[in-house]
Order: sequence, then C-alpha cells, then structure tokens
Amino acid sequence: MNAAQAPSIPIAQMRSVYRCAEIEKRLRKLPPKEHENLRSTYERMLEKGPERFQVKPAGLPAMDHLYDELPNFHAALDDVKRQLALCQDSRDALEIAPMLLLGPPGIGKTHFAREIAQLLGTGMGFVSMSSLTAGWVLSGASSQWKGARPGKVFETLVDGAYANPVMVIDEIDKARGEHAYDPLGALYSLLEHDTAHDFTDEFAEVAIDASQVFWVATANDTRAIPEPILNRMSVYEVQAPDADAARAIALRLYQQLRDSHDWGSRFDEQPGEAVLERMSGLAPRDMRRAWTAAFGNARLDGRGSIDVADLPEPARAGKRGPLG
Repeated sequence: MNAAQAPSIPIAQMRSVYRCAEIEKRLRKLPPKEHENLRSTYERMLEKGPERFQVKPAGLPAMDHLYDELPNFHAALDDVKRQLALCQDSRDALEIAPMLLLGPPGIGKTHFAREIAQLLGTGMGFVSMSSLTAGWVLSGASSQWKGARPGKVFETLVDGAYANPVMVIDEIDKARGEHAYDPLGALYSLLEHDTAHDFTDEFAEVAIDASQVFWVATANDTRAIPEPILNRMSVYEVQAPDADAARAIALRLYQQLRDSHDWGSRFDEQPGEAVLERMSGLAPRDMRRAWTAAFGNARLDGRGSIDVADLPEPARAGKRGPLG
C-alpha cells in the first residue's frame, strides 16, 4: 500500500483560542445582576478553558474515494492534497486558503465541505445564508441588544473541541444585508490570516484566535459577492458532472443505501441500465431522495429490483408537493 492509499489517523496539538486573563477581567467589571447572558458566556469560557485540538492527518490520507465520489471537484481536491503533502511529517499546521465553490444548485458543494471536514478529522460549523434570520450571525451582536448572542464563529471555537474547524458558508451569494448589520462584514477580517488571529465577537467583546479556521463558501453566482471577499478566496468553478460521472455517482449512492440498511439485502446488487440512465439526469443532491423513493415503491410492489416506473418524475424528484 503506497502513501496515497494508506489510512491516516489525525494527530493533534493543543492551541489556545482565547486568553482567560482577559475574560476574568471583563467578568469582574460586569455590574451585579446585569448582563446575565454575557456573564454565563464568560463563565462557560473559563470552565471549558482556552485549549482546543489543532488537528491534521498523520501523513497523506486516502483521497481516492473523494475523487470517485466528487468527480467535478478535482481541482479543489488537488489543492487540498497539495497542502496536506506540504505539512505531512512536520510540525507545521495545515494551511488551506479560503475556498469558494461556484456552480449550479445540487451538484454537491455542501457535501464536498462535509467530506473535507471528515478527511481532516476536525469539526465543522455551518451557516446557511439563504435562511439567515439575523445579519450578525457570524460576528455576534452587542450584548446591549435584546436577544443578542455570540456569532457562529465564536460558538464553533468556544463550544467545539477544535481550533481549526471547517466553517461552511452555504449560498454566500444569498446573504441579505440589514440596515444595522452587513452579514458578510466579519469576513473581511476572518478571511485574512493575520487579522483573524484576534477576531473580536461583538457579543463577548474578547478576542479569539480564528486564524486556523478553514473556510469553504458555496455560491451559484459571484455578482452578489463583494469584490474584497472574492479577492480573499480561491474560486473554483464547479460544473455539473457529465453523463458518465453522473451515472457513477448514481450507482455509488444506490450501493451505499443498499449496504447501509438491513432491508438492502432484499434488493439487487446493482440497478438496471435503464434505471441508471434515468438517474444520471438528476442533480447529485436529488439522487438520494429518488433512490429512497424507488426502493420504497419497489418494496410496496413486492419486488427486489427497481424499475424505471419506481423513480419519481424528473421534474418532481427534488421538490416537495404542496401542503394543505
């Protein structure tokens, strides 16, 4: 087994992500019986302590499965692999430039981010900009505001176990600004390694070290993304998989679903060619739902083979029907 195929166990060293002395000082200055949310935040930070695992794979991890599962992400995977090769067998931390995955919906951008977090052996934070309800979700809001709380970056580092989590900003081009907060404003400092060392959450008002966070953003269109943010990221234009790649993805998902369930043994080891042909026309995000529906339809009919008729109609495979 060569180095590229060898399994890799994450190795870790400890890194302080905040200074307890600063927190103790701020805690002493809080007026009695006021700012209870802020007080409990400081107390939680002191209880957990500032040390977090800074992990990286021991050696070059096996990545062949990712190249197979994500055939349209090879350029991004190549860059990750190069950085892993640079820091293997050394004390250097893994440094990967912030990534922007640009492409149509449903082609696996968010799945890529989750797989990278698993590959690196670290935690993951997730922010969906399309469902954002507050502009301060990344940076936190001042404790003076009613209902204020820390931002997602702060929570991921303070409440998590890792100093170098993968932070996913899903659909960054869907961010909607408010009159008081720019939801992307915090990224101007967070995406710069030097300034991220002392990132101050507006709620806690204490500096945390976010310099080791690995940023992965997804988008369908760059026109709504500010140019200074684009300039801080490596942009990868991800295309929908071609017919052969889509067929391979569909087959792999079929086998994964079949092998991961007890009921899977009742079904054929592989689906028929006509079924795979139909499935290859779907976006990767929709394939799993379509396979699940098809398995259920075949089972209801007492069959262990999936027919084309078991698949949802293409136009409805990824959509929910009306409610009520």
